[in-house]
Amino acid sequence: MSGRQQSVSVGLVVGALGVVFGDIGTSPIYTLQTVFNPEDPHPVPVSAEHVYGVVSLIFWSVTIIVTVTYVLLAMRADNDGEGGIMALITLARRLGGQTRGRRTAAFLAGLGIFGAALFFGDSMITPAISVLSAVEGLKVVQPSLAELIVPITAVIIVALFLVQRRGTAAVGKVFGPVMILWFVTIGGLGIDGITRHPAILKALSPTYAVGFLAGHFDIAFFSLAAVVLAVTGAEALYADMGHFGRRAITRGWLLLVFPACILSYLGQGALVLQNPAHVASPFFLLAPSWLRLPLVLLATVATVIASQAVITGAYSVASQAAQLGYLPRLRVAHTSAEQIGQIYVPWINWLLMVSVLTLVFAFRSSAALAFAFGMAVTGTITITTLMFFYIARRKWRTPRWVLIGGGAVLLLVDLLFVGANLTKLVHGAWLPLLIALTAFTVMTTWRRGREIVTAERKRQEGPLREFINRLRTDPSLTRVVPGTSVFLNRGKETTPLAMRANVEHNHVRHEHVLILSIETQPVPRVPDEQRITVDDLGYADDGIVHVTVRFGYMDTQNLPVALRLLDPGTTEGAPQLDQASYFLSKIELRRGDSPTMADWRKRLFIATSYITADAAEHFYLPRDRTVIMGSHIEV
Repeated sequence: MSGRQQSVSVGLVVGALGVVFGDIGTSPIYTLQTVFNPEDPHPVPVSAEHVYGVVSLIFWSVTIIVTVTYVLLAMRADNDGEGGIMALITLARRLGGQTRGRRTAAFLAGLGIFGAALFFGDSMITPAISVLSAVEGLKVVQPSLAELIVPITAVIIVALFLVQRRGTAAVGKVFGPVMILWFVTIGGLGIDGITRHPAILKALSPTYAVGFLAGHFDIAFFSLAAVVLAVTGAEALYADMGHFGRRAITRGWLLLVFPACILSYLGQGALVLQNPAHVASPFFLLAPSWLRLPLVLLATVATVIASQAVITGAYSVASQAAQLGYLPRLRVAHTSAEQIGQIYVPWINWLLMVSVLTLVFAFRSSAALAFAFGMAVTGTITITTLMFFYIARRKWRTPRWVLIGGGAVLLLVDLLFVGANLTKLVHGAWLPLLIALTAFTVMTTWRRGREIVTAERKRQEGPLREFINRLRTDPSLTRVVPGTSVFLNRGKETTPLAMRANVEHNHVRHEHVLILSIETQPVPRVPDEQRITVDDLGYADDGIVHVTVRFGYMDTQNLPVALRLLDPGTTEGAPQLDQASYFLSKIELRRGDSPTMADWRKRLFIATSYITADAAEHFYLPRDRTVIMGSHIEV
């Protein structure tokens, strides 16, 4: 490996530490004390047996769910480098070949969409509870500052979302060193705690976790609703894979994050065994008195950073959902020339900011949001596990006995967490389910509406070659005028609606007609010599050609500049693109009487269509030479 590759790899690992691991890496602050919280509807009494059992449950939950399910297994199932549940949906649909396979893939895709919807709920709740819990640390420093917690939280959240436009790489470089300090600190404090009561290392044995569940199931089962806090952020590791790559995330987790978190949990457990009264705040009490104030300040910064993981994960999920047709085309800004997955989605950014601020002002404390925290995570984890085993069977032909054995163990763990969190339904777990149901309804409605519109649009467009043949055989349909017209279209099989409308209503076409399709390649930039491909469609003498323009994901998609490559400048009769007119096919959606969808879903579909990115602005078309034409389509 070259020095440059090594530096890039180290930079990506540092960036991943700052962006990806914030949520799961700050869980040691509150997980253990939440398990033994006396105000919990199902409290866990403090005893040596329970402490060993809970610490063992935490260790094996993190090991099984994060290390095995996500880092070692799920992250191997990627869609062109992208991870997350939307990548699994793509793979499942791609692998569903036969009729039976298609039905299973369709069912799993629907389940996956609900998992993605749950992740959107997590993306809203996590920043709210993380930043609130961080700022609430001010009460430890100065109790009189309690009234300022919510306003300060709001300011921090606004600032956090404002810096997102600079990209995850820039954010990661700032946050990365802070998180490295954080993990080294909590790991060191954990080691110090273990030295005080080394017997806590026995909790690493699975017999303590199994014994706790089997011998005290009535207590251990309810404790899982708080133990799950140790794995919140697991889905973000997978969803953020496109931002930093599997290797960077795997190295960061195995070499630093996982050991540091486990050492912290073991140290806290040792402290509680030494003095049960320390269960009120075992994380901070691990530190000597002189270090507690700096630790509170470092924890405040680290928990603010924690929300970054789900924010970037939400960008990835939304971008992939739009590509799969579950959301309208969103404006996506690529922020790195090295990693295609490092993106910024403005619409999602502002939606999340408003949602998080709403939760902060509505709940006003992290404790009020605590019971809602695990429901979204456990649901998404379970769905991810199911989909991964389907893909393992279909793609890699993994033997059935391996899938049945391994799947039974992983799904049993996942379902225990889901069941435990369902017991908190009336205490706040309803919130992520409500958010997920709303997001699921929007996404499935958009996909269904898009299918209806696509079918009707294809019918209205008609075959392109048939349309051109009509123009050739019946010149009276239109007259040819000087100049060049450019029609944006999805491909070269159907007629652009704007072109059909121009001919049928204005009875005119330009001397040169370019039907233009755009392809985005999975490379940062496309060189000029590979930018343009021309197909004369067999009608070169008629001046009608199809042009494919290719852009890299870091290229500015400026069509007028790209089309200059077509104009040699001196060839007589060539298209004069500096004065070309651009025609966009615009569809105006209307509610119809056809029984395609329920009336409320038609209204929702039409309302969702308004967030679609503006094509003229996106492709830098000159406004004074851009004509928008099209037709109405009823849904």
